[in-house]
Amino acid sequence: MIFSLKQSHITSPVCNSKIIDHRKNTQSQFLVLPPVSNPKINKLLIASNLKPLHVSSIQNFGSLQKSSVACKAYEADRSDGELIVEKVEAARKAKIGVYFATWWFLNVIFNIYNKKVLNAFPYPWLTSLLSLAAGSTIMLISWATKVAEAPNTDLEFWKSLFPVALAHTIGHVAATVSMSKVAVSFTHIIKSGEPAFSVLVSRFILGETFPIAVYLSLIPIIGGCGLSALTELNFNMTGFMGAMISNLAFVFRNIFSKKGMKGKSVSGMNYYACLSLLSLLILTPFAIAVEGPKMWAAGWQNAITEIGPHFVWWVAAQSIFYHLYNQVSYMSLDEISPLTFSIGNTMKRISVIVSSIIIFRTPVQPINALGAAIAIFGTFLYSQAKQ
Repeated sequence: MIFSLKQSHITSPVCNSKIIDHRKNTQSQFLVLPPVSNPKINKLLIASNLKPLHVSSIQNFGSLQKSSVACKAYEADRSDGELIVEKVEAARKAKIGVYFATWWFLNVIFNIYNKKVLNAFPYPWLTSLLSLAAGSTIMLISWATKVAEAPNTDLEFWKSLFPVALAHTIGHVAATVSMSKVAVSFTHIIKSGEPAFSVLVSRFILGETFPIAVYLSLIPIIGGCGLSALTELNFNMTGFMGAMISNLAFVFRNIFSKKGMKGKSVSGMNYYACLSLLSLLILTPFAIAVEGPKMWAAGWQNAITEIGPHFVWWVAAQSIFYHLYNQVSYMSLDEISPLTFSIGNTMKRISVIVSSIIIFRTPVQPINALGAAIAIFGTFLYSQAKQ
């Protein structure tokens, strides 16, 4: 039997084992249901006049203690809830898409300007130093002006961050040295072999084991990188070793980061800002020792003479875009899984390689392009097998 109860006053429908009436001075002529036999339960359900209550399977109607009341929600209510969830999920996916597009775009711009600067000003240590200095300055100003909320850190945080910053500094300088000697595309082809270093370090140093599919995915990565290196027209050993050292350093950076940041509540943006600050402090004395102000002054003067005043804008652009693309990548980690990040990183390298070949007109042999494609495909297989 199904009853439809309506009241003139709008209240929220209640689905409970007790039927409650909040009206005062209730008269018997307004009772829809007969009085119950249990004197302890003597109130009635108030139902909304907008949405009638559907009552089914009422057993032993004289005693509400034995009644079974089922309240059926409206399909419209379920649709509204599902619509809200869908909108939230769509907004999250759109946010991730914006992060990825921004990350790739900023990385491409950084690599272009970085190579332009290094071609005119072959001092990778100072170039790396300026990149970290620009990012650190941006974040210090953001914290001081309350544009960004300053992180809540302590001494333990900075202790755990130090090995991460040290590895980050080595990897950053090594990659810049590589790009000062070889084409941007070649550096990124070699850097696509980073998963191989990750597996080898984790296996032989940390004692971790992986599924057989992970080890098999290293074959096209190593083979593709090797094929590309052997057929590179502008091969340079310093550039090659710089990219390899960068791979190894970034693997250790990731390992130290996972160990040191457990239990820390610092956002991706502020985490990278702190990393830049500490890396800047580590790099400064080494950059001065290796190159020095005298070499920098002479090289800067030559670059201004050859390129003109807009060389300053090149330096500013590569420094700012370096910080921005790294910051966005760390912000992406707050929103996505490691698998999605790995795929995004693989696609980023493809965009950098293709764009740099087009812009700098880098000569590429078919066998060299095939090696790059095999290595990148192996990186994609690795990201799938690792998860």
